[in-house]
Amino acid sequence: MTDLMDYDDVIADFDPALGLEVHVELNTASKMFCGCDNTPGGEPNTKVCPVCLGLPGSLPVVNGKAVESAIRIGLALNCSIAPWGRFSRKHYFYPDMTKNFQTSQYDEPICFDGHVDIEVDGEVHRIDIERVHMEEDAGKLTHGGVTGRIHDASHSLVDYNRAGTPLMEIVTRPVLGLGAKAPAVAKAYLAHLRELMLALGVSDARMEAGNMRCDANVSLAPKGSDVLGTRTETKNINSLRSVEGALTYEIQRQGAILADGGRVHQETRHWHEEGYTSPGRSKEQAEDYRYFPEPDLVPVAPSSEWVEQLRGTLPEPPAERRARLQEAWGFTDLEMRDVNGTAGSIDLIDATVGAGASPASARKWWLGELARRANEAGVELADVGVTPAQVAEVQALVDAGTVNDKLAREVFDGLLAGEGTASEVVEGRGLAVVSDDGALGAAVDAVIAANPDVADKIRDGKVQAAGALIGQVMKQMQGKADAARVRELILEKLT
Repeated sequence: MTDLMDYDDVIADFDPALGLEVHVELNTASKMFCGCDNTPGGEPNTKVCPVCLGLPGSLPVVNGKAVESAIRIGLALNCSIAPWGRFSRKHYFYPDMTKNFQTSQYDEPICFDGHVDIEVDGEVHRIDIERVHMEEDAGKLTHGGVTGRIHDASHSLVDYNRAGTPLMEIVTRPVLGLGAKAPAVAKAYLAHLRELMLALGVSDARMEAGNMRCDANVSLAPKGSDVLGTRTETKNINSLRSVEGALTYEIQRQGAILADGGRVHQETRHWHEEGYTSPGRSKEQAEDYRYFPEPDLVPVAPSSEWVEQLRGTLPEPPAERRARLQEAWGFTDLEMRDVNGTAGSIDLIDATVGAGASPASARKWWLGELARRANEAGVELADVGVTPAQVAEVQALVDAGTVNDKLAREVFDGLLAGEGTASEVVEGRGLAVVSDDGALGAAVDAVIAANPDVADKIRDGKVQAAGALIGQVMKQMQGKADAARVRELILEKLT
């Protein structure tokens, strides 16, 4: 079993340094260098052509929409835009790319020298962006075996449908001075990027689907040292929680090694959702990818006029949008902090309010019941299976007194089971609140008769004791009683 050092002890002795490389697949209609369909899915190896398969004699052409998206991403990250740049061939053993090289940008990225400010627990941390460059994604390998990983595979299958998908790589400079908050800031940074990509409309940014994934580098240096430690790179992390978990684990693992007098090996590592990383391949030596300029593609040279036109298309910055919505919704700083800390919730709450629900009720459902369900299912909140319009419909039934909050949770069960609209679920499951005085009166009489001591307290003026009787009536009627009317009937009978 791997030794881990207590997290607080690590932070007391060492300074963590982060480096984050985020890959974002663009949602363009076609691939980066050919006209093949770029929508996800489909039968394996059906969305391919001579260009993305790298067949001899095929010639690539740069996707103009992808270049436009890259520039808009760079501008949103406060980057400078290169007036001229070219693609290169990056040579490596690519079992999931038939031409055995990746067309990428090497020494001339389209965007460079940017930054974003990330707020965590009331503190703002600046993340410097070194570069944003354009490249193409590889295909997808499926390994047959117990774990689904190559090390115990009995065979591997290759699907080239994804090969050639436009891919943006966003690379930070070393992120220093975060201390104990390093994993939390990394998580918040990814959440910011995801929110930004969705606002720009350039990517679906679904981390669990691989639209956005992170390679997280971390190293430890002794307190006060200005020399960075040896880093590890945890590859292809595909959720916000996993980024935070992987970095926390690596900090504890590296701390234990260094505290014991050992040496951290520079290597790639794999994150396991059970909560640990495992070794990948050694990176002790610098990789020689034998880059050379791509001879089949002309340079990319965006004019300053075009760049300024694209600057005018940028959406409202996420931080400004959050401040505007907080004021419009009337949320306290603490309430808004919870919203900001739950990935995707701000868009879901905004859409739910747009569908007619109050901000408070929208926040209640998304950060309460639905967040719980998403956590249990291990999915992002947006993928829990309920839409903002459905949440607004459920809340409308609560507001009308048709169901209460407890019964509304059963309505969500029906919505997730595909039993129709919220109203149809209520009718089909018989969930409507009982407000008929005849039925409620009989239940109240029975509960009063069974609890004479509580009834006497209410008669003596201790009306707060009515809560105990209300609870028993609700239990007797399986939660379907109108609690407010039950209280009125109890007080009418006993006071």
